Amino acid sequence: MKWTKITLETTTEAVDLISSMLDEIGIQGIEVEDRIPLSESDTKGMFIDILPELPPDDGTAKVSFYLEDPTKIEEVQQQVEEELFKLRMFVDVGEGTMVVSETEDKDWINNWKQFFKPFVVEGILIKPTWEPVPEEHKDKLCIQIDPGTAFGTGMHETTKLCIRQLCKHVTCGASVLDVGTGSGILGIGALKLGAGRVFGTDLDENAITAVNENLQVNGFSREQFQVVQGNIIDEESIQKQAGEGCYDIAVANILAAVILLLQQEIGKHLKEGGVFIASGILNTKEEEVRAAIEANPLFELEEITYEGDWVSITARKRSV
Repeated sequence: MKWTKITLETTTEAVDLISSMLDEIGIQGIEVEDRIPLSESDTKGMFIDILPELPPDDGTAKVSFYLEDPTKIEEVQQQVEEELFKLRMFVDVGEGTMVVSETEDKDWINNWKQFFKPFVVEGILIKPTWEPVPEEHKDKLCIQIDPGTAFGTGMHETTKLCIRQLCKHVTCGASVLDVGTGSGILGIGALKLGAGRVFGTDLDENAITAVNENLQVNGFSREQFQVVQGNIIDEESIQKQAGEGCYDIAVANILAAVILLLQQEIGKHLKEGGVFIASGILNTKEEEVRAAIEANPLFELEEITYEGDWVSITARKRSV
């Protein structure tokens, strides 16, 4: 099925009024493209490490919307033109021209699956649930993953870095705290390596569904891997559910900005001698994160590993 895309050339000043106008005439859902750089508060709230390089802001913007019924194109265009004429009395709408194009009705949620193929990390086969086990890897420890709409196929460099560290530190019966669990790949990997139980947290409600489905396909129970939605950094209820001083390993594959906050909290959940594995750190942020962990009296830096532009930092909780 084809959709009709209508793109309106306008100004950043007029975007809000145009959005309201489109909503009033029955257009649900729009896309806005502009060159306004993100503010410091925006990037802090979104935990963004890499900002897109934008051309200079010239005050222009594009507002796009989609129509399913091609017979409505002219009618909608006429409505928009009439409403733009009225808006010109209050705001500079710029060119106000409309470009009509067609776009395919793609299954964006599932299209990525064609690129997720079985691969091996440290002798562990990681494969999507819909792919068979390759003949040459039938003897390997296997983690099956369907991330759904949660983060975590295992293919990213940061996840591989964490898996390698888990292979070094997971012992039989170990307890693991998985912060930002996503699809549950790291927690499930820890169980496959012999961990006794995992407690996972994630801000995204989709992670709860993804973890529980992936547990089932890998042959583990919800008792072995409990996952809750919430923020262990500042939510007291999540901190209490996690418990204090009860984990051999804590792993967090998030972003540097989050790890800087997390390292202040995570130590109290680890046993003495417990290991904190952190990744999701760009090499440009390595020094900042390393310095923060080294300055934390609870931790002793143990190892820093690299893959591509990404870094993993492993620290051990000091014994009192």
